[in-house]
Amino acid sequence: MATYKRQRYLFMVTDPVHIGTGGYRLGRVDNSIVREPGTRVPKIPGTSLHGAARTYAAQLYENPEAAGQNHEAVDHPDQNPVCYTFGYIKPDAAQDNKTRAYSGVVNIFDAHILAFPVYSMVGPVWVSSYERLSNAGFTIKNSPRNGSEEKDWTPPNNWEPDKVFLSWQRSEPLNLGWLMLTVSGRITVTPPENWNKTAWKEAAKRLVLVQESLFSQVVNSNLEVRTSVAIDPWRGAAEEGALFTYEAIPRATFLTADVVLDDYREAWPLNENCNRTLKGNLLPGEPWSGPLAVVKAGLRMIEWLGVGGMGTRGFGRMVIVGDPVEEEYEKGGGQ
Repeated sequence: MATYKRQRYLFMVTDPVHIGTGGYRLGRVDNSIVREPGTRVPKIPGTSLHGAARTYAAQLYENPEAAGQNHEAVDHPDQNPVCYTFGYIKPDAAQDNKTRAYSGVVNIFDAHILAFPVYSMVGPVWVSSYERLSNAGFTIKNSPRNGSEEKDWTPPNNWEPDKVFLSWQRSEPLNLGWLMLTVSGRITVTPPENWNKTAWKEAAKRLVLVQESLFSQVVNSNLEVRTSVAIDPWRGAAEEGALFTYEAIPRATFLTADVVLDDYREAWPLNENCNRTLKGNLLPGEPWSGPLAVVKAGLRMIEWLGVGGMGTRGFGRMVIVGDPVEEEYEKGGGQ
């Protein structure tokens, strides 16, 4: 039976991330970023993560040919851990050059915003919602008062959109950018053990829970917006009519993304953990024990080289917080 595993990653943006829609539009900015159609909340498409992970894994393996769409330059793609993980296409000389193609054995899904940084009168806070935290595996409890027992917290039935819940004690109203909201109570948010690291602990001290219906408004009102202009190479000055604006997911945003292993081939080409590159050099980082290890190595390189557009302008870097939370599909149709 094929192996099915799911790893859920927690990312923290360390530089603004711009995944453009590929065109211009009239409105707040010229170059907009990708959003969920239903909620209008920005996201990082799985295709962007998949392309970056494959390219960086191929570079680590010292086999850049394995990163392209055509793998004619790869001698033995069926024995290549990068090609096995992400798939390959190559003419087969032994079969009259008929194209031999295999899809990858990993599915990399969109990264969705979990907690979004916003400036307030008490300094930076991170805005999230009950649905986003609970779906990502976080535990939310009410903060006990007067020695009362701590219990699981669920949104009240009469929760009005202008009220928020905080992870610290405060009774006065709180602003989220231009928006002033009333504080209704205090909650305690606990992440999965793998993510309980310094980066998240700092954000957890300043966590604000809003209704999901308000989350999109808060995010879109506080995206980073920059203005750039093309430079005339002859004059070394701004080129006339070349001014444009663009938006990005700001630094210190937390996102979650799923990676699912669908090892339908069950033919991992390596008999032991791979700790050497194709050229025989020591492989940077952890040895590759399987396709999920290849994906993790590629995703970790985003901390150095980034994802999305404008990488040479200081955009795109994200760091993996802790280790991914892993689940294995159980026989009998459960999780």
